[in-house]
Amino acid sequence: MDKDVKNPNDSEKSKQLENYEIDYTDKPLTTRQGLKVNDTNNSLKAGERGPTLLEDFLLREKIHNFDHERIPERIVHARGSAAHGYFELYKSIEQYSKAGIFTDTSRKTPVFTRFSTVAGSKGSTDLARDVRGFAVKFYTEEGNWDLVGNNMPVFFIQDAMKFPDLIHSVKPEPHREIPQAASAHDTFYDFVSLTTETMHNHIWVMSDRGLPRSYRMMEGFGIHTFRLINKEGKAHFVKFHWKPKLGVHSVTWDEAVKISGADSDFHRRDLWNAIDTGSYPEWELGIQVVAEEDEHKFDFDLLDATKLIPEEMVPVEIIGKMVLNRNPENFFAETEQVAFLPGNIVPGIDFTNDPLLQGRLFSYRDTQLSRLGSHNFHQIPINRPVAPVYNNQRDGHMQMEIHKGRTAYFPNTIGGGCPYLSKVEDGGFESYQEKIDAHKIRNRSESFADHFSQPALFYRSLAPWEKEHVISAYSFELGKCEIQAIKSRMLYIISKIDKDMAAKVADNLGMDIPDTVEKPLNQAIGADAEVSKHQPKEKKVYLEASKKLSQDHTVFDTIETRQVAVLVADGFSMSDFEKVEKTVKDQGGLIKIIAPHGGTVTCDQNMEHEVNAAIMTTESVLFDAVFIPGGKKSVETLLSKAKFSKFVKEAYKHCKAIAVANEGEQLLADLKEQDVSKDKAIFINKDSEAFCKAIAQHRNWDRMPSAEKIAV
Repeated sequence: MDKDVKNPNDSEKSKQLENYEIDYTDKPLTTRQGLKVNDTNNSLKAGERGPTLLEDFLLREKIHNFDHERIPERIVHARGSAAHGYFELYKSIEQYSKAGIFTDTSRKTPVFTRFSTVAGSKGSTDLARDVRGFAVKFYTEEGNWDLVGNNMPVFFIQDAMKFPDLIHSVKPEPHREIPQAASAHDTFYDFVSLTTETMHNHIWVMSDRGLPRSYRMMEGFGIHTFRLINKEGKAHFVKFHWKPKLGVHSVTWDEAVKISGADSDFHRRDLWNAIDTGSYPEWELGIQVVAEEDEHKFDFDLLDATKLIPEEMVPVEIIGKMVLNRNPENFFAETEQVAFLPGNIVPGIDFTNDPLLQGRLFSYRDTQLSRLGSHNFHQIPINRPVAPVYNNQRDGHMQMEIHKGRTAYFPNTIGGGCPYLSKVEDGGFESYQEKIDAHKIRNRSESFADHFSQPALFYRSLAPWEKEHVISAYSFELGKCEIQAIKSRMLYIISKIDKDMAAKVADNLGMDIPDTVEKPLNQAIGADAEVSKHQPKEKKVYLEASKKLSQDHTVFDTIETRQVAVLVADGFSMSDFEKVEKTVKDQGGLIKIIAPHGGTVTCDQNMEHEVNAAIMTTESVLFDAVFIPGGKKSVETLLSKAKFSKFVKEAYKHCKAIAVANEGEQLLADLKEQDVSKDKAIFINKDSEAFCKAIAQHRNWDRMPSAEKIAV
């Protein structure tokens, strides 16, 4: 067909599509029934700090639609990996909770734990800059308890009503479906710059916490403030923490980009291989407990999910540990079909009036109904409790249980009154009796309006190298935005957190920091709300720094499961190799032989060694350290292959430990402009113990400024 002659069907198709096109310009926001909406930022509560009300039809419509947008993939946390394990209690905390999992130290409670990214689709990379989900299902004797959290202690938003807006902004832009698994685009920063409550979680994502080295090397948090209830009925507020035994470690952004190309399944493979080889990941469970009478003693609100409690104010008490020791048999049946619900609790644990938590209690169940196709999803094996289940809920799609008897109602006499009600003292659940006396109101507490104090505390607490990474992250993300007004607004907001940080980001962008913005910052208010009341307050300094917020204060005493790349070719020195191999393996590290080719490689003692990867199939970013043994023939071969030199230069650039022996020193020739003799993580003919200590330190960040000049 001539390109200038239009297909007659095109115009008919255009008319058909026009019937479904909606222009939102200059139109008021309405419900699906056409009802004009006055506030789409706050759920209906019993008082500004009270519980969210079930009658909130606006919240239910908005979240119900959001929960059903996609099937069967999760809308958020689609990309994930999981494992089975167990939880053991170190000591009873019966003074706080009557839950058996917190009082019975003889128990070994089965768990299933799933880690995930948030924004990307199921097929996206593991190494996206993102929050990581950290969800644990405890199969307790009293029923399932799901602790559904993230690897960051705070969330982006304060009220669940904003969750669809947050995710819509960070998902690929709808007109072109890009970018995938990335927040560096206009729609996200348009939302963030107008919703300043996001800034605390956002600066965590911009830090190294957004790029974990491994699922096994990241913290987990319950995010919300929950309640613990003891047998006397007394309540305490609590926040839950998971502390990894291997410490909290990350990769750099440059590594993340390259790992995504070299092995987009990096975290998934790492978790699977660690468990498969018996290096079981472990976390200790800690709690921060606050007495009810101390609820209002802080400079922030305990019900605000964008706030954490610094450990200097309330120490974390370690009470138990989780060990993951078994991989799933079938990814779909277990990892994909597991359904986590924050509403799954047991006697001794209860909720608070946190408006984000209150909305999640509705949203997660609704999501599982859509994703798994039936309200009987609890009967799928991975979701079944170990506690026996007896109730009068019947039938429905995919019913798998065969219920006996004539009755499915209560009360009854035909069935002997069964299943019967349990008394509280016999384990029956009783909701905490909190007194509520408040007006129904669609608003939020003024105590939620401090948006800058804790982001500033976080940034002040970081080590210099961590601060540089945050600045680089903001510079990259905003540099990807196309709308100048959004970038300018973000610079203004960042300056409210830290002026020096904002100045460096602005310099990288070639922009100036504006003195003001064109409209009120905080848009999380209704049309009739008093704007000034909800504007973000000036930051306060109630704590100069909190060292636990920095990865500079994590665990640095183990190299367990760390991968050491050994660069060799035929003729390498067995004597050099043996010394390092023994020390690394004795300390739980892994030796990976990288050679010019696959198959086997022969040392100078004519012994064959299995090659773990040919140099053309792997990258330096996949390893934690590098060792090059001597051997004239071997080193000559390595020098003839350009990628070996690149491998070493890249390891240097990423501040990793490097050890060389004898002729292996020639591979450092490309670093001649650097004074490697004074580098505390480069070892030339040194003992292997020192090398392993440097690996345990994760990186030599002192090298960072000069390392950035290295071209690879």
